[in-house]
Amino acid sequence: MSEIRVNSLGNESNTGGPVLSGITTFSGQQYFIPPTGTTAQRPSACPPGSIRFNTDSAHLEYWNGLVWLEFEASSVELGDQNNTNSSGGTGTRGLFASKLTPANSNVIQYVSISTLGNTQDFGDLTEPTADVAGMASRTRGVFAGGYGNHGNDMCFVTFSSTGDATDFGDLSSDRRIGDARVSSTTRGVMMGHMTFSPFGGGNNSIEYITIASAGNAVDFGDLSSVNALGGGFGSSVRGCVAGGGTPTNVNTIQYITISTTGDALDFGDLSSVRRELAGLSNSTRGVTGGGYDSSNTNIMEFVTIASTGNAQDFGDQTAGWATHSGCSSPTRGLFGGIGTPAAVIDFIEIATTGNAQDFGDFSQVGGGSRNGSTSNGHGGL
Repeated sequence: MSEIRVNSLGNESNTGGPVLSGITTFSGQQYFIPPTGTTAQRPSACPPGSIRFNTDSAHLEYWNGLVWLEFEASSVELGDQNNTNSSGGTGTRGLFASKLTPANSNVIQYVSISTLGNTQDFGDLTEPTADVAGMASRTRGVFAGGYGNHGNDMCFVTFSSTGDATDFGDLSSDRRIGDARVSSTTRGVMMGHMTFSPFGGGNNSIEYITIASAGNAVDFGDLSSVNALGGGFGSSVRGCVAGGGTPTNVNTIQYITISTTGDALDFGDLSSVRRELAGLSNSTRGVTGGGYDSSNTNIMEFVTIASTGNAQDFGDQTAGWATHSGCSSPTRGLFGGIGTPAAVIDFIEIATTGNAQDFGDFSQVGGGSRNGSTSNGHGGL
């Protein structure tokens, strides 16, 4: 015998289409479907505890009376644990896009950072390129610049899906490479760059975008000197660029406050001068890896982002790498670059120190050196 007790009937706008409210017990062996909609369609006139499914992020979320918050979940089912690929579920995704060597590529690849395994195909950039800058919010990844025929282009993808990138807007200059990139939940910032064709011509400019809306980059301020090919990392408050070159390699670390505009300030120094290093972070710690001075290096160093001071030793990568990239979850960092004998990915646990370990390999043509990367779980979120 079935029984139903109802205190009231109504919907969020009291216009009909009744739904049950005030349910104290709900059981069954199947499922129920909550209201669904995009981020832009979120209601605000709803009682605390209201639940909906966000089709942009592919997450359940709830209203706490002030803001919409996502339910958090962790499970081994978020990724393949068999070390063959890293594609089961979305989890925190790391994206790697483009490549040089032997030719420019438009391939975008992805992994689930909490697992181990090889990359899987995500889709394509709007054109073949290399040395793109990757930035991201929790839902959207943006790739900017590069060696491509239209090296001022920016394009974006949605993390929870797979598919080809869509045009975002333009940078202020063409054939642009070597930007150190950082991002928060709302902004992506690119710091310093050099031009390709003709090769060289470093720049100290800083530009930013609003990730949720497409459009051209806007002036932010300047680095203290001409710089390119530095490693970028940050928290939700600060963005940092470490090392770099053009015309001379440096060991400086500079920082900005992401939510404002203005020139970069001195943070401290790396242990040695180098360019073409990768950067990644959680919300408190930034880690740099690899780089090149007179030869490739496997050095990893870290700083506490909220303070200032010189970098400290973290450990070693599995090989000496340059022109590679980094991405992260709140706990784990990935460095992707050229190793021996294949294009490989290393991982570290950010909160500790120690040598990197093997994560997997790039399975698509677009992996290896001169790729750009980002994630939907980096330290700026």
